[in-house]
Amino acid sequence: MPILRHFTLVLLLGVLSASAQANESTWQALQEGGLVILMRHALAPGIGDPAGFELSQCGTQRNLSAQGRAQAEAIGRSFRERDVPIAAVYSSRWCRALETAELMALGRVEPTPWLDSFFRQRSERDARTQTAREQITAWQSPGNLLLVTHQVNITALAGGAVSSGEMIVVRPLAGSFQVVGRLSD
Repeated sequence: MPILRHFTLVLLLGVLSASAQANESTWQALQEGGLVILMRHALAPGIGDPAGFELSQCGTQRNLSAQGRAQAEAIGRSFRERDVPIAAVYSSRWCRALETAELMALGRVEPTPWLDSFFRQRSERDARTQTAREQITAWQSPGNLLLVTHQVNITALAGGAVSSGEMIVVRPLAGSFQVVGRLSD
């Protein structure tokens, strides 16, 4: 049994080391600029929004917890400490996404409907995804573009689910994009 525990520990350390190296190479790519960051808003416990949800009233929505607010601030600090150039910040108009973007303090936040959740409005999926894809593939700047949105939007764009505060970093290509890496706190 001790050999099995040792092997498991060595395997776990190898996975953690590979993950840290992948994170570091993604941070390095971001320092060079020209990329797009698809970020799920920070921790807002629950799923979807409560009955009676109104976009213009944060009190009717699922919002960031204290832990989510601290998470957003910490992620913003990580970007500043690494001197990652952010040229523009766009956010869903949902309060949890806007607050995440604002607490990161990486630049002026521009709310935009093409990053809004379609969790309850599945009929909006294709149009929002297409517009977001067009914005991503058109990005050309020495700085990076930060898009703060929702899990359903990122899954539709990149094909993979993300946790609260997790990011998928992509490189715009002609009519497409390539995943560079993932970052999580």
